[in-house]
Amino acid sequence: MTQSHCTPASPITQIDRARAGIVTSEMEIVAAKEGRDPEFVREGVAAGRIAIPANIRHASLSPEGIGGGLRTKVNVNLGISGDVADEAEEWKKVAVALELGAEAIMDLSNSGKTQGFRTRLVEKAPAMIGTVPMYDAIGHLNMPLVDIKPQDFLAVVRAHAEDGVDFVTIHAGMNRRTIETFRETGRLTNIVSRGGSLLFAWMEATGNENPFFEYYDQVLDILHEYDVTISIGDAMRPGSTFDASDAGQIAELIEIGKLTQRAWDAGVQVMVEGPGHMALDEIAANMKLEKRLCHDAPFYVLGPLVTDIAPGYDHITAAIGGAVAAASGADFLCYVTPAEHLRLPDVDDVREGLVATKIAAHAADIAKGVPGARDIDNRMSDARRRVAWEEMFDLAIDPVRPRRYFESAPPSTDGTCTMCGEMCAMRTVSNIMDGLTVDLGKE
Repeated sequence: MTQSHCTPASPITQIDRARAGIVTSEMEIVAAKEGRDPEFVREGVAAGRIAIPANIRHASLSPEGIGGGLRTKVNVNLGISGDVADEAEEWKKVAVALELGAEAIMDLSNSGKTQGFRTRLVEKAPAMIGTVPMYDAIGHLNMPLVDIKPQDFLAVVRAHAEDGVDFVTIHAGMNRRTIETFRETGRLTNIVSRGGSLLFAWMEATGNENPFFEYYDQVLDILHEYDVTISIGDAMRPGSTFDASDAGQIAELIEIGKLTQRAWDAGVQVMVEGPGHMALDEIAANMKLEKRLCHDAPFYVLGPLVTDIAPGYDHITAAIGGAVAAASGADFLCYVTPAEHLRLPDVDDVREGLVATKIAAHAADIAKGVPGARDIDNRMSDARRRVAWEEMFDLAIDPVRPRRYFESAPPSTDGTCTMCGEMCAMRTVSNIMDGLTVDLGKE
């Protein structure tokens, strides 16, 4: 049975419908993209293993599924910064993200009135759009952090939901119990989550509980009304390999597991956010721990970055960790650019970071045996055997760079490149297999 998007007057979410046995149009689109039966997708959404972030107001959305048995998805972060407030530059980044096939874009704008950029992004972009309402609280409310009341924070969540964003990061797991564990055990790099640090500052200044935890049911009511997926943020994610898998991180993950079930009970789709910085040998265990504690909810990870000493190359440290994470069960990778830890990324950084993360995601999909994941690799290998350059460029994750490299040093012999020239193995063996005589010593 197929049913189209609901309207605000009939706020029924994807998980509500899936539990009712309804295959929505969004589920059908996801199934077609993934080469899966629609019923497989519906069952996954009903169980919470799959999320389809799809705000009822995001009319331009091309739905994507995130979760078990589906391709690993990739997110691009961008947004207007107080120090680099150049909206035109952010639109160039959006163009690169869409060109290279990012499934999600998070608008992390944190300066001034951000609604204009956000609403235009929802209007124009077919990718899933995510935000962190906490980043926007000060600018949206135009008041000092310590003067903000719990209901003010909720008003910002509602504003983002009304604007059509598909998922929001809500740091609800960092409650008083989590902070007590953090204080007792200590850390090398303390709290590195921007949203988490702001909440921690607010809690310390006011003496109050985390408003997103204390008023969690009200948050869920808002998200349910517009079918916004909650991405439960990891305020205690490790910001160094030293802090990975520590008591603060795990204490928060336990709380997130409880919040995941409460969201599902309220008819709200869930993703869980994860580390962060983490040594290579800890990643697989952390993926399994999240799936166990959070009831197989889709896992959304930043990296993990597998070493702390590669500023300028953190897209590589993150891609290494991301490939291991996704192969071990993570469902959604947030890109990291070469500018991580250094400055706001520019357009070139976005391209570098996105390509590295898409490589990691695709490598993991092959390892996980995702249906059809290897097909494009087989087509690339066939094109290489035939030395069909145009096909190779078209099949590449980033078609721009390989063409630029090839054309920068054109070969003197057709069907080769300047690495091997006439000694090209592909050309030699293909000619022999076609019955031709090969004599490399002949002028």
